[in-house]
Amino acid sequence: MTFSIIRCARAVLHVTDLNASRDFYERALGFVVTEADDMHLYLRGLEEYHHHSLVLKKAKQPGVEAISYKVYSEADLEELYQFFAEKQMNPKWVEAGEQRAVGRAFRVRDVSGLPLEFFANMETVERLLQRYDVYRGARVQRIDHFNCAVTDVQKAYDFYVNELGFACSEYTETEDKKLWAAWLHRKQNVHDVAFMNGKGPRLHHIGFWLSDQLSLIHACDVLAAMGYASSIERGPGRHGLSNAFFLYLRDPDGHRIELYNGDYLTSDPDFKPIRWDINDPRRQTFWGHQAPDSWFEEASIVLDVHSGKPVEVGEPALEQMKPTFII
Repeated sequence: MTFSIIRCARAVLHVTDLNASRDFYERALGFVVTEADDMHLYLRGLEEYHHHSLVLKKAKQPGVEAISYKVYSEADLEELYQFFAEKQMNPKWVEAGEQRAVGRAFRVRDVSGLPLEFFANMETVERLLQRYDVYRGARVQRIDHFNCAVTDVQKAYDFYVNELGFACSEYTETEDKKLWAAWLHRKQNVHDVAFMNGKGPRLHHIGFWLSDQLSLIHACDVLAAMGYASSIERGPGRHGLSNAFFLYLRDPDGHRIELYNGDYLTSDPDFKPIRWDINDPRRQTFWGHQAPDSWFEEASIVLDVHSGKPVEVGEPALEQMKPTFII
């Protein structure tokens, strides 16, 4: 069965200081603040006409409350809920009005323990794509993907591809043909979600699309000028996997954000997934430079959709290897 999942759509992150987060995301990165109150910050990119694609929620500890996908219609939402219910995965409805701007939604832990959310409707606002007079910072355009560390990539792959109807664009295998990482999509570019072998479940990063490579370089200048140079974790550079230009940042609470541009179209039904060998150095970075240790060791804790407590992190099924690379 193929469900009408359109794309990755929003994330809900817990942060400890909304003022510090607002300075970083609005002034440095150029997100648009759609709305804010004492407990929430609702952000979107310049291209986006939905109310938000990122919610920052004040809390005592950082964490990931939900990673969310938009579906085509309310009927599709009901169908998808029944699918999870029949699998006894205990989905729970979040009724319209319980969340700002989002219609009826449901949340569920996936097979890896990640906190998924699905919704069909969100309030719309002014699209600022051609309001060049309000562009600032990295000039973020839209949300692009999630990347998650999971203990069993093959299990995640099988569920998302065989059960939810995602397609694979690229993947990494070990020497003995075991799946190390996979890039899966519903929209017609390289990925809406990627899974990597690692301690999990954890959210490694959220990727946001920029209009051009110069915006990434401009972001570095702005970050440095504002005193955020230490927030630059990796890049700018070009991925081997996906061919995209990248820059990785850490926000004031340690959540990792990727600024991303320049991957390719995956719309044709006869597109064949690209295989990468785990020992191919080009997949780590096309230009050859290495990622820092934090890249391999640190990621955001995810929260249980029912209790709100941190999900226990497990060890990966495959032996950890330092050269691993994710995008």
